[in-house]
Amino acid sequence: MTDLRAPAAPRPLLLPDGRPAADAWTLDPGLLHLNHGSFGGVPRAAQQRQSALRDEMERAPVVWFPGLTGRIAAARAEIAAHLRTDPADLALVPNASAGVSVVHAALAARPGGDIVVTDHGYGAVTMSAARLARRWGTRVRTARVPLDADADRAHDAVMAEVDADVALIVLDQITSATARLLPVARVGAEAARLGIPFLVDGAHAPGLLAAPLDGLVCDAWVGNLHKWGCAPRGTAALVARGPLRTELHPPIDSWSADAPFPDRFDQQGTVDATAWLAAPTALDLVETTWGWDTVRGHLDDLARYGAHVVATALGTAHPVDVGLPVPGMRLVRLPEGLAPTRVAADALRDRAPAELGAEAAFTSFDGIGYLRLSAHVYNTPADYYRFAEQCVPVIEKWAREGTDGA
Repeated sequence: MTDLRAPAAPRPLLLPDGRPAADAWTLDPGLLHLNHGSFGGVPRAAQQRQSALRDEMERAPVVWFPGLTGRIAAARAEIAAHLRTDPADLALVPNASAGVSVVHAALAARPGGDIVVTDHGYGAVTMSAARLARRWGTRVRTARVPLDADADRAHDAVMAEVDADVALIVLDQITSATARLLPVARVGAEAARLGIPFLVDGAHAPGLLAAPLDGLVCDAWVGNLHKWGCAPRGTAALVARGPLRTELHPPIDSWSADAPFPDRFDQQGTVDATAWLAAPTALDLVETTWGWDTVRGHLDDLARYGAHVVATALGTAHPVDVGLPVPGMRLVRLPEGLAPTRVAADALRDRAPAELGAEAAFTSFDGIGYLRLSAHVYNTPADYYRFAEQCVPVIEKWAREGTDGA
């Protein structure tokens, strides 16, 4: 259950020279940045590294591209170390959705052929599953997992949809709209026992979870480095450990097409791979400056504190109980009538910078709208007080006016 006691305000993290952590980023100081989970935020050092790499590429492209595969392999090894997995199992892709598409393209139709997802699934991934089902001539089954479900209830809700006609299970490790964990390790073990391919959407896991692949049995896992890992956008990991890996191919076939997994992903024509090469700079910055374990604990304290401040301002008394909360993210229920659908929630997100002076995530689940707070080291307790004082009155005005965002 949610702890109703007011949490203590965590001390802001500082750079080694005593400056605010936000000085390591180039974020607009005129906006409140309370939605790191959607598109991340790239530290200045990683931006500079990527710019230097682009300059190098443009100075001598005929030198750059033939030598690129070796540099990508080296970057993969560094990224794998951060994820605590074997670099021989890890390929780089533009984003988690691209990794999902790669896996779907590799799967062969099976008898029955139904695909199991949940009602917490990321919309683009669920749409990709639906497209695969249409190609197979089968259907998508949606497991209904209550928002406050614990690990047992969530596991049982997913497995209730699984039978001999199921050919694939797709499950979020951390849900996007509802900011909670799902029991991927338990479901993965069951899927392996039943011989059903299992795909884990770990888009939010890198950085938030110390070792997202430890103890996880799955055919494939995808995770974005540009979210909590702060890598340049367009950087994600696709990890495959089982026999399916031999069937996985990059979105673009190039001269490494005949190479084994994951090497064949290291060459995709003239794609700008500087984001991949600069990703270790972002991951290393957090590790060497504060340490990822310290940051994870801090983000959890900060998100918990921020949710309490904002929920109190909205008059809801406490944050939402999501059953299995994830570090760094919390939900706060919006006033009645706001963001009842994903389309309405996205509309409020798009209005927020101009009308609230904030980048904020508005989400919807089961007809109820939520504000999803996702913190990073550049945030401070003062950000949430500012949101409560300046933004909450506008949100309440939207609700009084019946502005549902549609």
